[in-house]
Amino acid sequence: MIRAPVYTSQGEKIGEHDLDPKVFGVAVTPALLHQVAVAEQANSRQVLAHTKTKAEVRGGGKKPWKQKGTGRARHGSRRSPIWVGGGITFGPTKERNFSLSINKKMRQQALRMILSDKVAHDRLVVVEAWATIDSAKTKKLGTALASLPSKQKKTLIVTTPKDSVVIRSARNLPKVTSIGVGSLNVLDLLAHEYVVVPKDLISIIEKRYR
Repeated sequence: MIRAPVYTSQGEKIGEHDLDPKVFGVAVTPALLHQVAVAEQANSRQVLAHTKTKAEVRGGGKKPWKQKGTGRARHGSRRSPIWVGGGITFGPTKERNFSLSINKKMRQQALRMILSDKVAHDRLVVVEAWATIDSAKTKKLGTALASLPSKQKKTLIVTTPKDSVVIRSARNLPKVTSIGVGSLNVLDLLAHEYVVVPKDLISIIEKRYR
């Protein structure tokens, strides 16, 4: 059985909590983790760069000059890519699609791998409850986190909508981010060294990702 130490919000170790090995005891496959991480980065990418083609630039409704008799090359529109201010050929457009497909089983397995790695390296911190956080005060949450093993490290706090006080308190803390228990993802877990989870949310995570 896999166990993780349980702490109070004052940093006192009060026991251990049993963890489901199907979620917190999975062997890590780096290739799968990399594939899922790349896919999540690609799917969150915003397409911002966009150049206008000949059909999109303004002007060019009238033929610049008549077809014959001027001694100059023939042109039909000022929107031609060879004109200054004309359309752009082969430029980046907003129609580009960078998304990659990752199925649900792969994504969940990657999440289990990261959670298992956190447990294996004592990077998963289980707290009994946020008893001392009774108001949205950054100082109170900062004091509580300073007493835990995740002190001064990049920390991800797992929350529920009921933890609005903790969520608001975490906004101004450097290196601390809060995330909903239903929004856990590979990128956020990889970006933070420690994960702090209230004891009552462990069962929700196990049920969701088992």
